[in-house]
Amino acid sequence: MPIKTTAARANSLTFSTERLLSAFRDALGNGGEMRRPGAALADSAEGIDRAALKFIQVTLRTAGFSCMPVVNETVANGLAAYYEYVAVQLHQWVDPLSNEQFWRKPYAYGNSAGHLVLHVTGNLNYYIGARVAETGYRRDRDREFTDKQPPPKDEALRAFDRAMAMVVATIRKQSPTDWGKAYTAEREPEAADRFQIFLRCAGHAYHHVGQIVYLSRELART
Repeated sequence: MPIKTTAARANSLTFSTERLLSAFRDALGNGGEMRRPGAALADSAEGIDRAALKFIQVTLRTAGFSCMPVVNETVANGLAAYYEYVAVQLHQWVDPLSNEQFWRKPYAYGNSAGHLVLHVTGNLNYYIGARVAETGYRRDRDREFTDKQPPPKDEALRAFDRAMAMVVATIRKQSPTDWGKAYTAEREPEAADRFQIFLRCAGHAYHHVGQIVYLSRELART
C-alpha cells in the first residue's frame, strides 16, 4: 500500500513502502551504522522522490544513527582513558615499594599489595580478555590471593601492564553495536552486555587501587 506524504509546498507525493524500506536497508551499514552519512542515502534513493528522501534522513537523524560513530568514539576514549588512569594510580603507590614490602601484609588480616595486583590482573584477563577479546586465558582466582611463591614484583607489574594494554586495545576495537552484545561469565550475574562489563571491571580495579593506597601508606610507616 502506498504511503502518502505532503511536501513543504503542500504538493501531495506518493512513494511505495517497498522503496522506502529498501532505501533504509541500503542506507544503513552493518548493525545500523551509516556507511556514509548523507551520501549513502543519496546513492541509494534512486526512484524515490525528494519528500521521501527527506523523511528518511530526518528519521535516521532522530534515531541517532548519524551520530553513532561519534558516540562510539566518545565512549571508547572515555573508558580507555579511565583504565589508563587506574594503571597510573596503581603504579604511583606500588612502584616505591620494595619486593619485600610488595608481598608483605601489614595486617594479620587482608591481603598484600602484590596479591591485589595479581587479583586485578586476573580479573581483567578473564572478564575482558577471555570473555570479550577471546584470548583463551584460564583463571585460577583462588591462587591470586594464596600463591605461596608469587612472582617477583617487577614480573607481576609487567603482567598487570600487559592486561591493561589488552583492555585498552579491546575497547578501541569495539564497534557501535559491540557494546550491547550479550555477555556472560562465571561469578558475574550483573553484567548483561559488554559495556556493563567494561564499566564494572573499571570500578573493580579502582576499588582495589584504593586498598593498595591504604596498604602502601601503612607499609611506609613501618
